[in-house]
Amino acid sequence: QVQLVESGGGLVQAGDSLTLSCEVSGRLYNTYAMAWFRQAPGKEREFVGSIAWGGGYTYYTDSLKGRFTVYKDNAKNTVYLQMNSLKPEDTAVYYCGVRDLIGTGWYSSNPLDYRTMDYWGKGTLVTVSS
Repeated sequence: QVQLVESGGGLVQAGDSLTLSCEVSGRLYNTYAMAWFRQAPGKEREFVGSIAWGGGYTYYTDSLKGRFTVYKDNAKNTVYLQMNSLKPEDTAVYYCGVRDLIGTGWYSSNPLDYRTMDYWGKGTLVTVSS
């Protein structure tokens, strides 16, 4: 069993930067993919970016590449999402998720589908004002 707790959300202005944290507890395996998703009101949950727990592979949705960065600190069991140049359309609840990619490849599995994730946090709200 894996538990995920997101933090760091809040109200910011357009153009600001914000870093979200996802603290992970439980047994973690090198085959795990750690991912950030977001869900705006009335919209489907969408993939933001992911990072391999056992290595340095990352993957981003094209529209956010270069503005959002996913990184991790294995010693702290924490995954981060750094968001720069925030826009009002980035307003959403941001979720951290885990999927075990055992038996599959990193690039064949990404972008991850929210319906295939194994564990979720409860999310943290980010509101970007114009």
